Amino acid sequence: MDRLNFPDYNLKNRIDAQKNSIFDLVRKKFIPLTPEEWVRQHCIELLIQQYNIPTGRISVEKGLKYQSLQKRFDILTLDKDGRTQILVECKAPKVILTEKTLIQAGVYNSKLDSKYIWITNGKNHLWMERKMEKFDFISFPTQIG
Repeated sequence: MDRLNFPDYNLKNRIDAQKNSIFDLVRKKFIPLTPEEWVRQHCIELLIQQYNIPTGRISVEKGLKYQSLQKRFDILTLDKDGRTQILVECKAPKVILTEKTLIQAGVYNSKLDSKYIWITNGKNHLWMERKMEKFDFISFPTQIG
């Protein structure tokens, strides 16, 4: 897998019948290892280790309805009061983050109303924080709150 712009994490991988898998701490099972999943698992590790977010407050690949369409977000965290906190949109490392990616995250957030949006392909990271009624680009937050 590609080297990512994250701290080094000791992610649990395995090979079954010629298929690579990676252990998801939130879903508590092995997941097929795709480039996007490689990024997603690094994001989960960062949320747990850097921001001390318990796995019980992290949702992974859950559905939501937007207009008449069924959508699926990558990662969502909740604060200690159960309010949405961070919406994470993960892309494979070779996918370039574009305006289309921002719009996708914005569509999801129109339903989820998260304070932070983090868009990443594992190499490039875009963080946004809602301030009043708009989002501002920010650098990696040192803490969430």
